[in-house]
Formats: sequence, C-alpha cells, structure tokens
Amino acid sequence: MEIIFNNSRIHYAVEGKLNQHTVVFLHGFTETLEIWDDFSAELSVDFKVICIDLPGHGGSDCVGDTHSMELMADVVKAVLDKENVEKCVIIGHSMGGYVTLAFAEKFPHYLRGLGLFHSSSFSDTPQGKISRAKTIEAIENNHTEFIMSFIPDLFASGNRKLLEDEISNLIQKANAMSRQSIVAAQKGMMVREDRRSILENACFPVLFIAGKQDTRVTFDVILQQLAMPKDTVALLLHDIAHMGYLEARDKTLYAVKCFVEGLY
Repeated sequence: MEIIFNNSRIHYAVEGKLNQHTVVFLHGFTETLEIWDDFSAELSVDFKVICIDLPGHGGSDCVGDTHSMELMADVVKAVLDKENVEKCVIIGHSMGGYVTLAFAEKFPHYLRGLGLFHSSSFSDTPQGKISRAKTIEAIENNHTEFIMSFIPDLFASGNRKLLEDEISNLIQKANAMSRQSIVAAQKGMMVREDRRSILENACFPVLFIAGKQDTRVTFDVILQQLAMPKDTVALLLHDIAHMGYLEARDKTLYAVKCFVEGLY
C-alpha cells in the first residue's frame, strides 16, 4: 500500500484485524518494514498492525535533503490518517524510536503507549555530531563500503557468525538505497532534538528494549532513562547488541506482545 506525501511515494503494509486496536512498527536506519515480519505475523492475530517504510527506505521515496525526525513523524501521521487510526501503540527500532518520540511530541493524543527498541530520547552530543558528520562524509565517498562495515558492527561479536545470513540480507536491502537517502537520514538524526521531556511527562506507558553489548545506544544511556516515565516496562538483554529483533527474536517478540496486550 502507499500514500503520496510531499509528491513522494510512501510505502507501508497493513495486516490483521480491521479495528482500532492498532500497533505501528517503525524500522531503523538502512532497514525496511520487512524487519518486522515475524512481529507482524504474531501480533496481527489480535491487532491491526501497520509497518511503514520511512522516507528513502524500502519502497518509500526520498523526500528531501534532510529527513528530520519531525518530517518522518508527519509521514507516520499521514499513514495513520489514511488508515483512519485514532489511537495506537508505536514501537520504533533505533532511528524509528527517534521518530516515535518526535511523533509523541507533535501528536500525543494518538498514543496509547510507545516502545524504544534500542533507542534513546537523547540528542547527539557535540562529539556525536562530529562523528556523524564524518559518517556522512564516508557515505558520500563510498556508501556501499560504509554499509559493509556498518551493519555487522550492530551485532554482538558472538552473534555475527550465527546470523550471517540475516546480516547479508540487511546489507542487500541497505545497498538498494540511494546515497542521497542514506545521507538524508543521517542528517536528520544529527539535528534531532533532545526529547527526554517526552518521557518525563508521558501520560502513557513506555517500553524499553536494550542490549548490554550495544555500542550505538549504550546501556548506561538506557539506564539514565528508565526512571523518567511514570510507567516503564523494560527488557534488558545481556549478550545482545543493537539488533535484538534478530539477536533475541523470541524474547523481544514476547516483550512487545505482552506490552501491547497490556495496553489493550
């Protein structure tokens, strides 16, 4: 399925019950909505499940020079409006979590709850912005070489051999993206706002899924945020890095399912 947003195609998928008990899944940087296939298959038995290819990813067009978190939140709202969704739970992996928080800031009345799946409410630190600028330069120089080194590093070292087919598939999907789309997402993340106030003032439950081996959203960063919401649910994974939906599929799927069932 698709909508037109700012004269660009946005691709998304809908499965499950045709009711207002809706779960929305947002993927991370260089991923596509297909990462949620197992989650959608499980949750669509009882819920309406919407998975969205964020701008420049999967089947969605690049929308501009910078894909800000606010712009991508507007894309999510446009999809929800097309599907007549008035309330939902949104689960976002990594960059998808940043988009989820931007959505919560702009459209809080839509939310029953949100999940940060290896994600954070913090903005980039000054050093983080410098590092991201260097990443953008590396992508512009050779984006395929960047992808080949970037994606395996998202997994705990002990899981890379075990999940080599899954890693190869992620690399293949990422290589289908244009250089412009990859850079636009990086620019959007570099300028994203600090949104810890969203967690501190949340009138809905928040799910955290975190890996102790994660080098992208480090465990200490997650620990700083767990006490911010009034109602927190957390799954903390010992031998997992940034890709828990593959590295600990059963545990993360169970956590998401229980969280959503509790809200509905």
